[in-house]
Amino acid sequence: MNLILIGYRGSGKTSVGRELARLLDRPFFDSDRMVFAKTGRTVREIVEAGGWPAFREAEKAVIAELSALDHAVISLGGGAVMDPQNVAALEERGKFVWLKADARTLARRMQSEKNGSGQRPSLTGAGTLEEVERVLAERLPVYRAVADLAVDTAEKTPAGIAAEIAGAVSEDPAPRRARQSRRQPHVR
Repeated sequence: MNLILIGYRGSGKTSVGRELARLLDRPFFDSDRMVFAKTGRTVREIVEAGGWPAFREAEKAVIAELSALDHAVISLGGGAVMDPQNVAALEERGKFVWLKADARTLARRMQSEKNGSGQRPSLTGAGTLEEVERVLAERLPVYRAVADLAVDTAEKTPAGIAAEIAGAVSEDPAPRRARQSRRQPHVR
C-alpha cells in the first residue's frame, strides 16, 4: 500500500513525505519533481507556456506511472485530486493522507518559500492569503472526501507529522474502498 500525501501547497507534503519515507524505509516520489524530470520544465514554465491545463496533463501522465507503484510514499500537487481520474488511478493501491493547515498558516509558509523560478505561479492572480482562502474553500470538500486520514500540520515539525502518520497507518493499514462521490475535473 502506498501512502499518498495530499493537501494545499505549503501543507508540508514534500518535507513530511521525505521524512515519512525515511521513517518507514520506503521510496519517496514527488509528482511535481517527476513532472520536471519528464518535461525539463518547472511548473511555472509549463503554466507560462501552456496554462494550467498543460501542467495538469503532464501531472496526469506522472500520476498514471505512480499508480503502478506499491509500498511507496507519494506527494501529490495540491490540485491533483481535483481530477477524479487521478484519484481513481491511485486509490486501489493507496491510502490518502491529507495534510491540512489553516489558510493563514499556508499563506505564511508560501510567502517564506518563494524562491524564484521553481515557484508555482498564482492560480487566481489574487494576493497570497486571498488566493489561499478562495482556492482552499473550493478544494476542502474534495480533500475531505478523498482522505483516509487527515493530519493538521500547523505548529508541527515534519518529523512529528511523519511519526503521527506512521503510527496511524500501523493501526489501520488498509485504504478505505467506499469513497464519497468525486468533484468535477480540473477545478484548479
